[in-house]
Amino acid sequence: MTILKRAALAAAVAFAVLAALPASAQQWPTKPVKFIVPFPPGGSVDPLARLLGAKLGEALGQQFVVENRPGASGSLGAGIAARSPADGYTFLFVFDTHAVNPALMPDLPFNTEKDLAPVMLVGTAPMAIATNPNKPYKTFADVVAAAKAKPDTVTYGSVGSGSLGHLAVTLVQQPLGIKLVHVPYRGGGPMTQDALGGHVELAIGSVAVLASHIKADSLRAVVQTGDKRSHVIPDVPTLAESGLPGFSAVAWWGIFAPTGTPAPIMQKIHGELVKAINLPDVRKTLTENLGMDVQASSPADLQKFLASEMSRWARVIKENNIKAE
Repeated sequence: MTILKRAALAAAVAFAVLAALPASAQQWPTKPVKFIVPFPPGGSVDPLARLLGAKLGEALGQQFVVENRPGASGSLGAGIAARSPADGYTFLFVFDTHAVNPALMPDLPFNTEKDLAPVMLVGTAPMAIATNPNKPYKTFADVVAAAKAKPDTVTYGSVGSGSLGHLAVTLVQQPLGIKLVHVPYRGGGPMTQDALGGHVELAIGSVAVLASHIKADSLRAVVQTGDKRSHVIPDVPTLAESGLPGFSAVAWWGIFAPTGTPAPIMQKIHGELVKAINLPDVRKTLTENLGMDVQASSPADLQKFLASEMSRWARVIKENNIKAE
């Protein structure tokens, strides 16, 4: 079969599939679309959903309404999305906890990989380990030296037990022969405030959470966790540069839909999201405010990324007997 004949056959098949769909799927969206954010307002997921929802609303002439459904480290809202009708009117915005929760909460009432279909990995960002400038740690080597000199005395805060920051530091300690004391917080706000006040020696959080304080010199970053230096804090070395070759752990933001959402709708929203993300004002917000390395990936790439993250962090959780709060 010639290339032209194959192309004509593919086009005919695509037309037949589209024609077989209900008119509502062909004309999508014909009513407001719900963006479920499984976290409270604030943070990084909520403004991302609102920003992209506003741009899609302008482009498609329908409202994209953000619905905050916080609880259980994002799993409550994810479960609501997984059980929603697969009609193209519900989408889920997630953070990196989405890949951790299945191992941390084995009784989740939905299957993370089977009940939610990938739309896009919006972007990733490294985490930073930072300290109050009055503390003695100017480099990560200083942290390691202090932890070896006085084991179980150097404290670090994260946004919660089983959070990506907690897991990343857990993964760091064994090869370096150190043991830090974990102080879990219920969110980035309380953790950052304690770090600013010097009540915890170190804090680990995404660049989106800590970068403004680092730039203002109210916190000093000693290291970052990505495989390359963040464009937001380019003077801060990576863990890979600081004694852990090949180490990388990144925060990430993704979008999913209930499995079974019609393919033409999935393709259309993906295309509209790519257009929105490439708008100069949107890209500036993502890269500068959230410190994001924009990916705007294909659904297949998000599925592959999710599977890799789930496997990696499940192993860390099991080997270290980490429990949810």
